Amino acid sequence: MGNTFGHLFRITTFGESHGGGIGVIVDGCPPRLEISTQEIQKELERRRPGQSKITTPRQEADTCEFLSGVFEGKTLGTPIAILVRNQDTRSQDYDEMVQKYRPSHADATYEAKYGIRNWQGGGRASARETIGRVAAGALAKKILQQVANVEIVGYVKRIKDLEGLVAPETVTLEQVESNIVRCPDSKCAEQMIELIEQVRREGDSVGGVVECVARNVPKGLGSPVFDKLEADLAKGVMSLPATKGVEIGSGFAGTLLTGSEHNDEFYINSQDEIRTQTNHSGGIQGGISNGENVIIRAAFKPTATIRKEQRTVTNKREETVLAAKGRHDPCVLPRAVPMVEAMVAIVLCDHLLRHQGQCNTLVTVPFSAA
Repeated sequence: MGNTFGHLFRITTFGESHGGGIGVIVDGCPPRLEISTQEIQKELERRRPGQSKITTPRQEADTCEFLSGVFEGKTLGTPIAILVRNQDTRSQDYDEMVQKYRPSHADATYEAKYGIRNWQGGGRASARETIGRVAAGALAKKILQQVANVEIVGYVKRIKDLEGLVAPETVTLEQVESNIVRCPDSKCAEQMIELIEQVRREGDSVGGVVECVARNVPKGLGSPVFDKLEADLAKGVMSLPATKGVEIGSGFAGTLLTGSEHNDEFYINSQDEIRTQTNHSGGIQGGISNGENVIIRAAFKPTATIRKEQRTVTNKREETVLAAKGRHDPCVLPRAVPMVEAMVAIVLCDHLLRHQGQCNTLVTVPFSAA
């Protein structure tokens, strides 16, 4: 239960951090979409561990393979299974956690729910599960790009109290990938890297905010009242490990404005389209996309597993202390960027296919010649 997401574009992820591998089954991907493992791999490279000095040193190539659903470089319209095998596991680093619960981790809650847990690396609660989401997100991104020219760019907006000056309207993937912290503000990025290195040396961790913009989103995506576009985006992003908050558009800052200040006034542009002068709504009004940029922010807490000694208890109800071993990110934000992008893409792709099925108002662009 709880491992499947989406309606027409539906994903089911599987696997644990220290198991045989991690993967995803994607159902509902249209046929004849040209796709390669190299395209999936490009996204996985942005998520994989060991990619820089400020991420976990676990060394995983995260090489993906298609098990089904793709033939001669094209999707078949049948379920697509993608697998990434685990290689660099060090389960002995977690021996102390057989009985001790990590503060603010899923150890205690998983055991309370199931009566059993995989203590090796956090099992299913590990962020390694997101491999499947990022792989599925690569498929969703390609569908969105080909059908509606949708572009999705995520980036680190803030780490602890350091916030970059970023314009969602113009930020590019090249700017995001120009540094290891994935903040387009190069000056702030340097300060962020210094902060992350400092907390790593101290055996601690920090959190922050990832912002994501989706451009060229067609009007009409979203289904009131329970399947509003922002509601599904919030659920998708909040399902990522370590997320503690989501904002759309002005978010909580909008509560500081009056209605006259916050309302997005309409106008007719040179192409005779109805557009808005501002975008406090974040591209969504009444639960339906309005053609403006969709902007979402996700708050990520500091990594729960740290080397600093903390008070905890054991599964035998004994009070004790824990200074966790293992290889962990002192800050999840740089690797969370492609995860947020993936969930945004999956939600938008699902709603795009649902909209076409319900309203048939979008021109369908063939993926390739039959």
